[in-house]
Amino acid sequence: LQREAPDIIGTQEGVYPQLRDIAADLPDYEWIGLGRAGGSHDEFCAIFFRRDRFEPVAFDHFWLSDTPEVVGSMTWGNRYRRMVTWVRLRERASGREFEVWNTHFDHEVDLARENSALLLRERLAKIEPAVPLIVLGDFNAPAGAGRVYEILTADAKLADTWTLARERENEDYNTFHDYQPPQRLGERIDWILARPPVDVARAAIVVRPKHGQMPSDHFPVIAELRFP
Repeated sequence: LQREAPDIIGTQEGVYPQLRDIAADLPDYEWIGLGRAGGSHDEFCAIFFRRDRFEPVAFDHFWLSDTPEVVGSMTWGNRYRRMVTWVRLRERASGREFEVWNTHFDHEVDLARENSALLLRERLAKIEPAVPLIVLGDFNAPAGAGRVYEILTADAKLADTWTLARERENEDYNTFHDYQPPQRLGERIDWILARPPVDVARAAIVVRPKHGQMPSDHFPVIAELRFP
């Protein structure tokens, strides 16, 4: 994280002590999140951002279920709670505002993934069209094909920053490796989406280990993007 020095970081599966560790190691960042079971309980979909560049002006959380405002709710057959955290950030230098949404879809139940995508599309449609938007997540679904990808790109009119990027690094790597030797089949289940118009200079799957170890069971995915 220090080497890539992103302006914004979306995490999935982090638990509270892990997120506190990251925050302690990255003092230039502020973060927003809530446990999937409420408070500090269960995993978070946290959003970190550089406090010198951005200030939060609004944020909220909702659950991927038929009762999105009910903390910890599950209604689509999934065994694990799933949620969305979002924040509206104001760029200090320009005063412009944009939103960042972060999520983690279910890994077992197709219906839960599709309904999650439909709920996300519905909520995103309520954001003013002129507001730039970034959606980060482990969608547990392959990019480029399938109903989940179609709902969030073709239907919700979000662009896959990977396909827009003028430069791509490690594009044949699967983003999920489960601490096993990496597979190079080009299967991306971790995406960075953005509302057009957006210019994407670079996208990468970061595969560098440290001391022979990977810090996560997924490779980080990064994108360098600019809204006009």
